[in-house]
Amino acid sequence: MSLRRRPEAPNSQLVTIIGYDDDAMEPFVTPDYLLWNNRNDPAINTDLHYAVRIDDLTFDYRGRILGANTQELKGTPTMDQDGWLYFVSTRSYFSDFSTIYRGLFSAGTVSKVTLVPNVSLETPGMVNFDVGVSPDGLTLYFVDGLFGNGGLPKTADLVLAYRRGIFYKRSSASNFLLGAVNTEFLEYAPAVSADGLELYFTRFDTTPGNKPAIFVATRVEPGDPFGEGALIPAAEGFVEAPALSPDERGLYYHRLDGDNRFRIYRISR
Repeated sequence: MSLRRRPEAPNSQLVTIIGYDDDAMEPFVTPDYLLWNNRNDPAINTDLHYAVRIDDLTFDYRGRILGANTQELKGTPTMDQDGWLYFVSTRSYFSDFSTIYRGLFSAGTVSKVTLVPNVSLETPGMVNFDVGVSPDGLTLYFVDGLFGNGGLPKTADLVLAYRRGIFYKRSSASNFLLGAVNTEFLEYAPAVSADGLELYFTRFDTTPGNKPAIFVATRVEPGDPFGEGALIPAAEGFVEAPALSPDERGLYYHRLDGDNRFRIYRISR
């Protein structure tokens, strides 16, 4: 099992978004853009935002992503190499119990926005609250989260869906491939490497006093199950939502800082 690209050094660096001074969560990075959402909070309007890349640590804010935002929560942007942007939105949840949408991204605007069918369990209280797409667009990694009263889910596990033509279908092999990743704790915010051999995710033991942390699980071949995952110690503090850089030489994530503001950081590897 290889950890050849795993971040090891404590070299976390703050990402600067010029012209933006709000919470920045759930990052995703393309060769040209940084995508994210502002704070995940029911009391405010959570929207998708974007900035143009200057360098690995500096981006120029351009505004909200047009065509994707509504009055309901939008978040967790992720994109394949063909420009299809996937994100979570609660806009239709109370009619279809589904939350994963996609649209074609171009220069800050998303067109052809539509619900991704066949991935939700369509069960009241069960929410797919995170999604990550493989760079080739053939695999969705997402979360089945069971919610009750309160903000945190009672359970959260990672699940797979494979694309067949233009549609996705939940995989019957999810338990086999992700059985070691999913635990009694919450697992969410998936991101996968281009070769499909590294899966980055957040694990959260919600026992009072604990914080979410970022892990990486690996495998030798694409059809193998992932291992249980190893903690990435360089991502310190209250950290979530890992995202690989396009060249996979860096890992982005958000962290809750001491002033109660979420900011995006990067680890080089």
